[in-house]
Amino acid sequence: MTALRRLLLPLDGSSLAEDAIPLATLLAKTFGSELILLRVLDLPLPTLEVKYPENHWVREAMQATFREAQRYLDDQEMLLKDAGIHVRTIVRDGPPAEDILATATDEAVDLIVISSHGKGGPSPWTSGSVADKVMQHSRCPVLLVRNN
Repeated sequence: MTALRRLLLPLDGSSLAEDAIPLATLLAKTFGSELILLRVLDLPLPTLEVKYPENHWVREAMQATFREAQRYLDDQEMLLKDAGIHVRTIVRDGPPAEDILATATDEAVDLIVISSHGKGGPSPWTSGSVADKVMQHSRCPVLLVRNN
């Protein structure tokens, strides 16, 4: 059996995405894996900053969004560390599926644990668009956690 040294858990801040936390926690505990929590922000703001460079509010809004995302991951990290899990957090900005895949490659992840649906909400489809893209294009195994 292949060792699961490093797991990637993408979280978008929604309770649906958090449905994957219990299984990721169980796997990390069972295999002694490092768990990487990833929050990808898909901010359209850089184009505004280029178009209106004199507006400091654009940069400030982006920084505030990054701080909020990091706080969210820090809260999750504390809960997981209390459960004895080795956790690391990453915040990125870009297209969610592409950044999840890039992080999996950059971090040499052995498994991506992802919720079937996130902020887009539940749908009659098996998975949401981000999870679907990740499953189709990942170079490592993907464990899709069906939402309750």
